[in-house]
Amino acid sequence: MSASDRIDAALARIERAIAARRAEHQSLSRQHQALRTSMAEAIAAIDQLLAEPRG
Repeated sequence: MSASDRIDAALARIERAIAARRAEHQSLSRQHQALRTSMAEAIAAIDQLLAEPRG
Protein backbone atom coordinates (compact mmCIF):
# COMPACT_ATOMS: atom_id res chain seq x y z
CA MET A 1 0.00 0.00 0.00
CA SER A 2 1.46 3.34 -1.01
CA ALA A 3 1.64 6.42 1.17
CA SER A 4 -1.13 7.97 -0.91
CA ASP A 5 -3.34 4.92 -0.33
CA ARG A 6 -2.71 5.08 3.43
CA ILE A 7 -3.60 8.77 3.49
CA ASP A 8 -6.79 8.09 1.52
CA ALA A 9 -7.70 5.27 3.92
CA ALA A 10 -7.04 7.50 6.94
CA LEU A 11 -9.19 10.27 5.48
CA ALA A 12 -11.99 7.79 4.85
CA ARG A 13 -11.81 6.63 8.50
CA ILE A 14 -11.90 10.23 9.70
CA GLU A 15 -14.92 11.00 7.51
CA ARG A 16 -16.76 7.93 8.84
CA ALA A 17 -15.97 8.93 12.41
CA ILE A 18 -17.26 12.46 11.80
CA ALA A 19 -20.46 11.11 10.24
CA ALA A 20 -20.99 8.75 13.18
CA ARG A 21 -20.53 11.54 15.71
CA ARG A 22 -22.85 13.81 13.76
CA ALA A 23 -25.53 11.10 13.74
CA GLU A 24 -25.02 10.49 17.46
CA HIS A 25 -25.32 14.21 18.19
CA GLN A 26 -28.51 14.46 16.15
CA SER A 27 -29.96 11.47 17.96
CA LEU A 28 -29.13 12.98 21.35
CA SER A 29 -30.64 16.29 20.28
CA ARG A 30 -33.89 14.56 19.31
CA GLN A 31 -33.97 12.66 22.60
CA HIS A 32 -33.31 15.86 24.54
CA GLN A 33 -36.12 17.68 22.76
CA ALA A 34 -38.52 14.79 23.39
CA LEU A 35 -37.60 14.83 27.09
CA ARG A 36 -38.10 18.61 27.29
CA THR A 37 -41.53 18.24 25.67
CA SER A 38 -42.50 15.42 28.01
CA MET A 39 -41.36 17.36 31.07
CA ALA A 40 -43.24 20.48 29.95
CA GLU A 41 -46.42 18.42 29.55
CA ALA A 42 -45.95 16.83 32.98
CA ILE A 43 -45.38 20.20 34.64
CA ALA A 44 -48.45 21.65 32.91
CA ALA A 45 -50.53 18.72 34.20
CA ILE A 46 -49.22 19.26 37.73
CA ASP A 47 -49.93 22.99 37.48
CA GLN A 48 -53.47 22.19 36.37
CA LEU A 49 -53.97 19.83 39.31
CA LEU A 50 -52.68 22.43 41.74
CA ALA A 51 -54.99 25.08 40.28
CA GLU A 52 -58.11 22.96 40.78
CA PRO A 53 -60.17 23.85 43.83
CA ARG A 54 -59.96 21.34 46.64
CA GLY A 55 -63.16 19.99 47.91
